[in-house]
Amino acid sequence: MTHPRRQGSNYWILAPYVRQQWPTIAKAMFGTLIFVGYWPILAWLSGQVLALLAEGNVPAVSRLIAVTMAGFAVQKVGQYIQDSFMSKAALEVAFKVRRQVYTHIHDLSLAYFERSQTGDLAYRLTEDIDRIGEVVLKLFHDFIPSLLQLIVVVGYMVYLNWQLTLTAMVLIPLLAVLAGWFGNQMLKSSRRSQNLVSDLSSLVTEVFSGIRLVRAFAAEDYEIERFTQEAEKNRQAKYRAAWLQAVQYPVVGFLYGLVVVMILLMGTWQISQGNLTGASFGSYVIAALMLIDPVNHFIHNYSEFKQGEASVDRIVELLDIEPAVRELPNAIELPPVTGRVEYRNLTFGYDPTEPILRNLDLIALPGEKIALVGASGAGKSTLVNLLPRFYDPQSGQVLIDDVDIATVSLRSLRRQIGIVPQENTLFSGTIAQNIAFGQKEFDIKAVEEAARVANAHDFISQFSQGYYTWVGERGVNLSGGQRQRVAIARAVLLNPRILILDEATSALDAESEALVQEALERIMRDRTVFIIAHRLATVRRADRILVIEKGQIIESGTHSELLAQKSRYAQFYAQQFAVESSP
Repeated sequence: MTHPRRQGSNYWILAPYVRQQWPTIAKAMFGTLIFVGYWPILAWLSGQVLALLAEGNVPAVSRLIAVTMAGFAVQKVGQYIQDSFMSKAALEVAFKVRRQVYTHIHDLSLAYFERSQTGDLAYRLTEDIDRIGEVVLKLFHDFIPSLLQLIVVVGYMVYLNWQLTLTAMVLIPLLAVLAGWFGNQMLKSSRRSQNLVSDLSSLVTEVFSGIRLVRAFAAEDYEIERFTQEAEKNRQAKYRAAWLQAVQYPVVGFLYGLVVVMILLMGTWQISQGNLTGASFGSYVIAALMLIDPVNHFIHNYSEFKQGEASVDRIVELLDIEPAVRELPNAIELPPVTGRVEYRNLTFGYDPTEPILRNLDLIALPGEKIALVGASGAGKSTLVNLLPRFYDPQSGQVLIDDVDIATVSLRSLRRQIGIVPQENTLFSGTIAQNIAFGQKEFDIKAVEEAARVANAHDFISQFSQGYYTWVGERGVNLSGGQRQRVAIARAVLLNPRILILDEATSALDAESEALVQEALERIMRDRTVFIIAHRLATVRRADRILVIEKGQIIESGTHSELLAQKSRYAQFYAQQFAVESSP
């Protein structure tokens, strides 16, 4: 669902979601009409009861009270219908918005995630959208019923005595102005408060993710101080909002008290002039008292809507971010590939004004093992990140089997490219679920076979629950070498024709590295493989080694050929060999 952007309040973006719930909302509104329609009847009945009480007519009072209670029962049924269906509709709207926003986030480029705060995204997906759901609920469950109650009861008051009602309405414009001012101040306070809460959430996420480093540097006091400062800012912002509400209610209540006094004075005068009976005035006073609750609800809801508007603004801000990598509307499915990869006159930079890769040309033949070496920042990882379209080049093309990858669907492209990164991410779940990542249903035998190829089956079998062992958040229950082998098994199960190994063994101890290297040798067979490695010992057996410097390929050949050239690769090799040989 796309949303055309408009000026002013962003609440309009909820309209499509609300329209989808209209059958449920209509049922709720039916209950609202029953609930609201009884108020003028109750006011009339109350006036009659007061008059009969003055006459001492107990039997008639008893009958009217019985009728009143029966009416109350019907009204409460209407209230139940309103509340139950509106809760259902509001929760459904929040669910739809949350799913839409989450889907949109998945469409955003990696560049967005690299500069965004995880805690902020989590806050928008949870607290902000929950607040939006509460606003929708308040709108139909509270705001509209209160508005209808005001209209119906005021209409009845006009019917009883328009002069008295006109007197009561004198202060209404002032109440409206005050409500608007308080609402705008509440919006500003809420925006600041919610931004600070998201900052606090991001700080907590960041610190807990790096808790080992915090402990290692004995930086607990430093982090507690940072947390305290952010929490204090949040406290002050929330107090500002609470202070505004604390001022708002006494001011509005005082003005409403003035209205009641004016009604009593004017009503007494109207009775003395013979324009109003005692029973009618009793009904009028009861009706006026019935306005207290909806007026308070109206003002309170307006304040909450302004607070909710800050959440809506933050969601719209997120939805306004355009994906940097877009799938064409007529994108084709990439058929099973042989693995021929071509970079044609390609230029790319994360900042378009500062290209990392410049006019680069490269062809990898099916089944060829290509190693990319060079200094940090030369463009090695950038080059392979363009292959699954994590980014799009500013100019040039990337082709697989002579098909421009910009013309194919992202899913069909990425399902044919396996990636084993340096830092593997495992998700909460079982080992089997992590190996079969992205598959709702999977064959456990195929998972086991993939684990065997990845040298992971033996250590998995040692767990009491085997493949159904829970790995913990980010795979905390597994060692680095075990996580890496699970990641290799994940790539094996995908059975891709193209494989990217990005520093796949650099962070491992010698024993783990040997097991992982053996597994990698096994899965590289008959696949086109791009290997990124700083440790040149791991790229010696590559079919071709490319030396990348300043975004261009400056050398190409086998290990022995490049050593014989005694140029840049030979320098890298000599420097690394000297370091590794030193005591």
